[in-house]
Amino acid sequence: MASTVLVVTALEDVTADKVIATLNEREVPVVRVDPADIGPSLTFGFRMGQDSAVWGGRLRTASREVELGVVAAVYYRRPTPYAARFAHLPPQQRDFCVAEARHGLGGVLNHLHGATYVNHPAAVTRADFKPAQLARFAELGLRIPPTLVTNDVEQVRKFAAEHEHLIYKPFRGLPADEGGHAGAIWAQRVNPDSFDDALAVTAHLFQAEIPKTGDVRVTVVGRQVFAQHVAAPDNALDWRRGDWNELIHTPITVPTPIEAALHSYLSSFGLVFGCFDFALTGDGDDPEHWTAIECNPNGQWGWLPDAPAITEAFADILSRKEAADHDAAPRL
Repeated sequence: MASTVLVVTALEDVTADKVIATLNEREVPVVRVDPADIGPSLTFGFRMGQDSAVWGGRLRTASREVELGVVAAVYYRRPTPYAARFAHLPPQQRDFCVAEARHGLGGVLNHLHGATYVNHPAAVTRADFKPAQLARFAELGLRIPPTLVTNDVEQVRKFAAEHEHLIYKPFRGLPADEGGHAGAIWAQRVNPDSFDDALAVTAHLFQAEIPKTGDVRVTVVGRQVFAQHVAAPDNALDWRRGDWNELIHTPITVPTPIEAALHSYLSSFGLVFGCFDFALTGDGDDPEHWTAIECNPNGQWGWLPDAPAITEAFADILSRKEAADHDAAPRL
């Protein structure tokens, strides 16, 4: 019977390390692989024919080897982009190698027969668009901030006239610069009078500021829900921009209608796991005071106080302890 967990991630991934350590304690076989290592440090041979409708063969890393048929679950975390592996090549060769690796190696690893995916990369891609997230929240009856997606300065000014304060936030994180240094653009108040026609160059996300009393991070893994009220000492608009060591965390109970909506949200995207952010506008006991901001389908959770319990929840899913009971995880 298949029992091995394949962990797909980069070499330096503290969050994945936590889950792997717990699986090792449970004596669950684990093989860690970064697809961008393709080359002498990562080789493979996969076959399919008339006598078999599933891919078979072996995957070899510098230290481990695994037969595809024994992979029961795939923990898809944050692998290195294939482009990094081929960055030294001329553009045409680089793009060709990236596409071939993604469609060849990735095409097999993303379609392992009978494996539980947490989360499947295709599901992550579908759920990674903020407009889609907000639409699904609204469909499920959750409150969302009034939102405008536009590249038209007049639309922004009209939207701003309808709301007391306007927030800008990026759709994605800030890419690394040429030196490889990463940055961030936090949610921030903006003055639409300072905009000009240069706004037309790309899409922008604006929202009415929610008069919040606090923030909540809800981590859902299978049927298990972990929620923390997050407060910044300086009452920052975006708590992520300060020193995370100074954040104040307090466990909070998610109202039953909100929790049901979160499970429905994940199910609708084919996800097993998600990190949800909410703004509170009053008492946390009242569902009407919860405003859904976003869901990261591959979010970080290792910094949270309940990280040990979340780690165990991941181990439950990947070892099929929970999936066997609740059929919580999608399989291929």
